[in-house]
Amino acid sequence: MKTYYVYIIQCSDTTYYTGMTNNINRRWQEHCYSEENPDSYTYKRKPLKLVFCEIFNDVNQAYAFERKLKKWSKAKKEALINQNWDKLKELAVCKNETHFSNKK
Repeated sequence: MKTYYVYIIQCSDTTYYTGMTNNINRRWQEHCYSEENPDSYTYKRKPLKLVFCEIFNDVNQAYAFERKLKKWSKAKKEALINQNWDKLKELAVCKNETHFSNKK
């Protein structure tokens, strides 16, 4: 059975990079040591720290989770990284005036 990883890297500038791979060790080495792509997001933001990694057996589930995480705010990613489920739940609540839960 194939394994897929969705991961978050914290960069030296405190930003986060979210990615997906089928080989986390190889991908980590590429982020940290590769000199091949100076235009990549993590290239000039070293040192890096792997702060989150979730394992999937279904590529579609991994891809969907990665897409979702990429849209999350920094605060929401940090709640996930810190396993602060209450904060994550709070941040997940829609604050738009037009959202049904905010109508009176």
